[in-house]
Amino acid sequence: MQLFDFNFDRGSVWLVGAGPGDPGLLSLLAYKSIKKADVIFYDALLNEKILYLARSKARLIYVGKRGNKKSINQLEINNLLINEAKKNKRVLRLKGGDPFIFGRGGEEIETLSDNGIPFQVVPGITAASGCASYAGIPLTHRNYSQSCRFVTAHLKDGSSNLPWNEFVVEQQTIVFYMALTSVNHICQQLIVHGMREDMPVALVERGTTPEQKVYTTSLSKLPDLINNQEIHAPTLMIVGEVVSLREKLSWFGD
Repeated sequence: MQLFDFNFDRGSVWLVGAGPGDPGLLSLLAYKSIKKADVIFYDALLNEKILYLARSKARLIYVGKRGNKKSINQLEINNLLINEAKKNKRVLRLKGGDPFIFGRGGEEIETLSDNGIPFQVVPGITAASGCASYAGIPLTHRNYSQSCRFVTAHLKDGSSNLPWNEFVVEQQTIVFYMALTSVNHICQQLIVHGMREDMPVALVERGTTPEQKVYTTSLSKLPDLINNQEIHAPTLMIVGEVVSLREKLSWFGD
C-alpha cells in the first residue's frame, strides 16, 4: 500500500522546500519529487548533496542569489520555469528552507498561475525551526516565550525599516533571517527602542550541517563578537530569553 498518491505531471512545476541544510530533514514528498524531476532549478543555500538524489538524466540548473554577487534575477527565474513547463517537462524548483518563508515562493507561483502553469507546493523545514532545534534553542517555552516572530533583515528596496517597537515585547522570541551584515543596526535599534542590553542573543552559522557553529552573547556585546570572529553566511540571529537554555539543551556538536 502506498503512503500517498504521487503524481508529478509533465508540464507542471513543483515548488519544493529542501530544509535548512541537513539532507535528512527532507520530507518524503520532497525526496520523491527530486527523484522524478526532469529539470531542477536550485538555489545557493541548498545543500548540494541533495542534488545527488536526482535522476542521472535530470538537468540541474543553478539560479542562486548570494549577497551583492552578480546573479540571475527573479523575473528570469520565473520565465525559465514557465518555458520548461511548456516543453512538457516535470520542473522542480528546489529551495533551501521553506519556499513560503522569505523564499519568494509566493512570487513564483503567482507568475505560474498567471500563465496557466499547473503547480504544487511542498513545504520544507524553515531555517528558524531547523537551526534553532540543532542549536538547542527552543523557539517557544512556557517559562520564557509565548510567541515567536520571523523577520527578514532586508526589505525588497534594500532597507531595514522595520517596526522596532513591536519587537520589544516580554516573552517573545525574534528570529532574524539574513542578518549577518545588519547585526550592528539591529542591536542598536532594539536597544534604542527599549530592549534591555543583556537580552540573550545567538548566531547560528551554517545550521544543521557538520559545519554548524553557534555563538551566544548579549544584545549589547554582539557587535563586538562579530568584529572578533570570522562568521560566514548563512547565519541566523535569535533574540530572546530562550537563548539562555542552549547551554543546558545543546545536543548537536558545533
